[in-house]
Amino acid sequence: MNSGLFSLVFRIGLLFLSLLRSGESQHIADESCSVQILVPGLKGEPGEKGEKGEPGRLGKVGPVGQPGPAGEKGHKGAMGHPGKIGPAGLKGNKGDTGDLGPKGENGDPGLPCECGPLRKVIGEMDILVTQLTNELNFIKNAVAGVREVENKIYLLVKEEKRYTDAHEYCHDRGGLLIMPKDEATNSLIASYISEAGLSRVFIGVNDLEEEGQFVFTDGSPLQTFNKWRTGEPNNAYDEEDCAEMVSSGGWNDVACHITMYFVCEFDKDAP
Repeated sequence: MNSGLFSLVFRIGLLFLSLLRSGESQHIADESCSVQILVPGLKGEPGEKGEKGEPGRLGKVGPVGQPGPAGEKGHKGAMGHPGKIGPAGLKGNKGDTGDLGPKGENGDPGLPCECGPLRKVIGEMDILVTQLTNELNFIKNAVAGVREVENKIYLLVKEEKRYTDAHEYCHDRGGLLIMPKDEATNSLIASYISEAGLSRVFIGVNDLEEEGQFVFTDGSPLQTFNKWRTGEPNNAYDEEDCAEMVSSGGWNDVACHITMYFVCEFDKDAP
């Protein structure tokens, strides 16, 4: 017997016993209305599946799990974007010279030029510039200081020249290389070069025409005055045909091809 049928029989039995009690039927009837005895009924048919309920609250965060085993190596990714251009490197060593290239084609012929007159003008201007430059140097020397006596002017030229060039320099300006023909003139020139801080200068004395026969540049012989130092002139190496004056006033014969400063003399009454 299943549980539903047993429950029904049990309830009927209880009701019958209650009706047997005398004098209490009304009381029983009254009580039967107030007393309820629940007996499980038969199991019903399964109902339909209800709707899905609302999601519950989130639980507590669980502990961190152990790392899983390493997976397989992934595939190579795509190439990234090009980066910024870096700074220029150091300059490399110069390479070897390359082979000569082929000869180029000949250029077009130039235009004819009537350059003859132009070259002549340029040449004349070059000569004029040279003359002006020489005159300027002469004036600069003159401004630097001269020595003057009653009828002569003496100019110390601080340009190193050979004897013949020094002679031409003075001659082109209307003078001659200094000719100290007396003691007063010789002492004046000696003090002149000494005060200038020089040790020696060319003077207008030479034996270019005849060995051993010294003359002044104007051709006059050294008959009345000379200031040769001891042992001079000695024509050392057979080439000393010109003369110099040292700061003490003494004379030496020297080679004409050497260069040194010199003194020019000018007549005051010269045009």
